Amino acid sequence: MRIAIDCMGGDVGLSVTVPASIKFANDYSDVDIILVGIEPLIKSAINLINGVPLSRIHIVNTDEVVAMDDSVDIALRRKKKSSMHIAVQQVKDGNADACISAGNTGAWMAISRYTLKTLDGIDRPAIAASLPTNDGRSTTMLDLGANVDCSAKNLLQFSIMGTALLQAVEYIQNPSIGLLNVGSEVIKGNEIVKEASNLLLSSPLNFYGNVEGHDIFNGTVNIVVCDGFVGNIVLKSAEGIAKMFSGAVREEFRRNYFSMITGFISSPVLKRLKNRLDNRRYNGASLLGLRGIVFKSHGSADIKSFYFALQRSREAIINNLLERTIDKLYQINQLLRSAKN
Repeated sequence: MRIAIDCMGGDVGLSVTVPASIKFANDYSDVDIILVGIEPLIKSAINLINGVPLSRIHIVNTDEVVAMDDSVDIALRRKKKSSMHIAVQQVKDGNADACISAGNTGAWMAISRYTLKTLDGIDRPAIAASLPTNDGRSTTMLDLGANVDCSAKNLLQFSIMGTALLQAVEYIQNPSIGLLNVGSEVIKGNEIVKEASNLLLSSPLNFYGNVEGHDIFNGTVNIVVCDGFVGNIVLKSAEGIAKMFSGAVREEFRRNYFSMITGFISSPVLKRLKNRLDNRRYNGASLLGLRGIVFKSHGSADIKSFYFALQRSREAIINNLLERTIDKLYQINQLLRSAKN
């Protein structure tokens, strides 16, 4: 397996992407890593690390870097030799089985879509990721930021892609779908959401109905669908709440001597709680609907977080995500056509 990595992307860049990639290569001997970026800088970062499996580390030099604040137009048209462009091109040319970046989300999506194109029957790609639930499982949510404005047809397509993803990777044969809304009642929501609800009701998909924000973390459904504007706000809000809660607990246990003793006694429980709420474990969002396996890491990812995103990329390759998604999309679209007739 070969994974191409945009080493220059993200809030930190090389000091995260290179160490995480080297550790990942050491832990998984079945993976070759293609580091894409400014070669002298990559080599300098590698030289700081001991035990590098050099036979499975490959460097592809680039001349340009897409900044986090670059517009999509600049990234797509004026920086065609950027690490983002070249990383995605590795997948298109068959040199890599998947690619990943922690860089500018809009640019990464635009470049990936321009280079790889969308699958048949898909108008827009979507960003899908897993969010933790109360029962220790997860809810897959999409779109998380690729499409700010969506039509009812787009939301239906997101539902199809989410269904195909869970069938292919998590082996859930008939995953339930919830449409994120301001209430569970059928009369709630704007016209686009109401129209999407009607489309889903008339489809062969396992549509549960409208769901609210708390249903995401209660695990009410397997898939929650919404437009990218709402999805991104939900994602960032959830991460913010988790960090605030962790910080508040830590602060309270440090408040006085008695609290510190209580915290010491409770440390095993607190450690398990911290791991459970650690959003780094869920890093790595799949860009669904493209003719290639593409993953997006958080821009603020640290080494551990980026490592988890690489794990998700590897799992997608092992499970033949692209081929199985194409197959499931075809099957579901056939059922949709049959339902219309």
